Amino acid sequence: MQQSMKRISILGSTGSIGRNCLEVVRNLKNQLSIRYLSTYSNIALLIEQINEFHPCAVAICGMKPDAAIEKKMQQLEVEVGWGNEGLLTVASRSDTDVVVNALVGAAGLLPTLKAIEAGKTIALANKETLVTAGELVMQKALQKNVSIIPIDSEHSALLQCLQGERHQHIRRLILTASGGPFWQRPGGTFRDITVEEALKHPNWNMGRKITIDSATMMNKGLELIEAHWLFQVPEDRINIVIHPQSIIHSMVEFVDGSIKAQMGLPDMKIPIQYALTYPDRDTLDASRLDFARLQQLQFALPDTGRFPSLRLARNALRTGGTACAVMNAANEAAVALFLNRRISFDSIPASIEMALTTHEVLQNPSLPEISEADRWARNYVNSLHRAGKM
Repeated sequence: MQQSMKRISILGSTGSIGRNCLEVVRNLKNQLSIRYLSTYSNIALLIEQINEFHPCAVAICGMKPDAAIEKKMQQLEVEVGWGNEGLLTVASRSDTDVVVNALVGAAGLLPTLKAIEAGKTIALANKETLVTAGELVMQKALQKNVSIIPIDSEHSALLQCLQGERHQHIRRLILTASGGPFWQRPGGTFRDITVEEALKHPNWNMGRKITIDSATMMNKGLELIEAHWLFQVPEDRINIVIHPQSIIHSMVEFVDGSIKAQMGLPDMKIPIQYALTYPDRDTLDASRLDFARLQQLQFALPDTGRFPSLRLARNALRTGGTACAVMNAANEAAVALFLNRRISFDSIPASIEMALTTHEVLQNPSLPEISEADRWARNYVNSLHRAGKM
C-alpha cells in the first residue's frame, strides 16, 4: 500500500537546518512535498527555493512589506506574508502535516505553540522552544495529542535508542558533546578567544549563534533542558560526556546496566530525515561509518569551571519557573554582543550568571510572563555592556 505524501512547512528554510531539510525533501520527493517556507531576510535564496519547490505561500519575517519584493513574488505566483503574523500563519495552515521549526532562538516559541494549536506534528530543531517554556509547550502538545519529534542529533539519538523501550526502565540519558573548539584550551586564555576562533567548529557546519553556543558549551546546557522535557527524565539522571569525534550522538543506560548508543558520521540530514519519516526509515545517500578506519573514540567529563554554562543550565532547570527563559535570553543577547565584538568570550557566561542572580523568578509562569522575563533579560545584559560592567 503506497503511503500518502507528507506535506511539510519549514520555518527558517534559508538557514543551515532549513537547507538540509530541503536536501532531504529532494531525496524523498515522492514522499514529501513543500507547502510553506519562511526566511528572516535571505530573499535571494528564498526565491531559488520557491522556483524549485513551488510552495503555496512564504513568510518573510525580518523585513517590512516591500513593494518590489511583493511584485517578484506575484510573478512567482506565491502568496507572501510579512513579519511575525506571516510566520504564525504559515506555521498553522490546515494543509500541512509536519511543521519543521528551524528558527533560531526564542523567536521559535510562538510558532511552535501556534502549530500545536493547529494539531500539526512538530519536527523541532529550535531547542529554545522547550528551554524557555518546556512545561507549557509539553502540556499543550499533550492536550492536542501532538507529537514533537526532535531534529537535534543528540535528541534524535535518544529517541532512536528509546524505541521499543519502557520509560520505567530508563536509568539515565547520556548526552554526548563534541566539546567544541576549546575543550582542551586553558581556561585562563578564554578572554583572548576571537570571534573567528569560536566560529571554527571541529565537526559540524552550523549557524553562527549555535556555533558560539557549542564553543561555550551552552548548547549542551540547552540540550539538557530540552531532553528533560522531551523525555520526562529528571535533571539528575541526564549526564553529559565530551566525545570529540562526534560519532556517538547520545546514549541511554537502562536499569539492568545495558547501554544503547546511536552512532554515525556527523551529518544533520540523518536526524532530519528520521524526524520527517518517523516512525519509518528510508534510504539516504550519506557517508557511512567504517569501523575498520576508526582509530579511537575518546570520552571525558566536561569541566564546569572552564565551561560554567553547563552549571548555569542545570541550576536554571532545578530552579524552574522563568529561570530558563532568562538564561536563554541572556545568552542570546550576550552571544550577539560577542559576535559584534562588543564583549569578550568569557563575558558570555558571566553576563548570564549576573542576569540569573538578579532576576526574581516566577513559578508556573504564563506565556506573557515568560515573554516579559525574556525581554527583561535581554535588556539587562545590554545594560551591563552599556554600563561597562562586562
